[in-house]
Amino acid sequence: MTNLYCERRKPAATMNVVDRILVIDDDVELCSLVAEYLKPEGFQVEAVHDGKSGLNRALTGDHLLVVLDVMLPALNGFDVLRRLRDGSRIPVLLLTARGEDVDRIVGLEIGADDYLPKPFNPRELVARIRAILRRTRAGAGEMPVPDVIKVGDVELDPARRSVHHRGKSVELTSVEFGLVQVLLREAGRVVTREALVDEVLGRKFSPFDRSIDMHVSKVRKKLGDGDSDTEDHIKTVRGAGYIFAAARPKVKNATR
Repeated sequence: MTNLYCERRKPAATMNVVDRILVIDDDVELCSLVAEYLKPEGFQVEAVHDGKSGLNRALTGDHLLVVLDVMLPALNGFDVLRRLRDGSRIPVLLLTARGEDVDRIVGLEIGADDYLPKPFNPRELVARIRAILRRTRAGAGEMPVPDVIKVGDVELDPARRSVHHRGKSVELTSVEFGLVQVLLREAGRVVTREALVDEVLGRKFSPFDRSIDMHVSKVRKKLGDGDSDTEDHIKTVRGAGYIFAAARPKVKNATR
């Protein structure tokens, strides 16, 4: 029995662009239902049913996003994600068992952009995918190229989607990049967890959802927070949210 709340919908008439989504899950029926639901929404779906084959397909660069199940034959989802992150920054939406908090925490720690517990509502799957893709496409198209933001020893270039700490490149997932961008933009001001969830994760805040805190923890480690020779960049304001502890950012023209 598949873990999906499925409902039939009429095809979306306004979606013209085909986005290639890779689904890695050994539940063949679930993959078929996901494809059936996503195709009318404008997504082209490829399904792979074991971890090793899924990793090989994910590394080709042929897809915009990967939907990855944790429980997989040959190579489990965590191992797929670890190896994928060694050579790719493709966005990953992790499918976890409902109630398994440890799966969600581990997934976020090793580089997942978001997670969705099974069984899930297809509308939420589409919403999560669209939110991730909006983040990865930020600044593209007809939008003007944003300026580089520099706060202390951290510099973020939205046009190149790059972050440097003390001149060295910092590898971030799309969620982590969005998180740093928001905090740098509001440097010296408290940003609530609700605002971060809304802008960075693209969903309504839930007091029981700790995913934004896990992303903050990952970013802190990558920026060297906690090291004895450096002051923490991101500080927790108990009962309020987070603050990038610095003066207002210096803004300079981005290299076109």
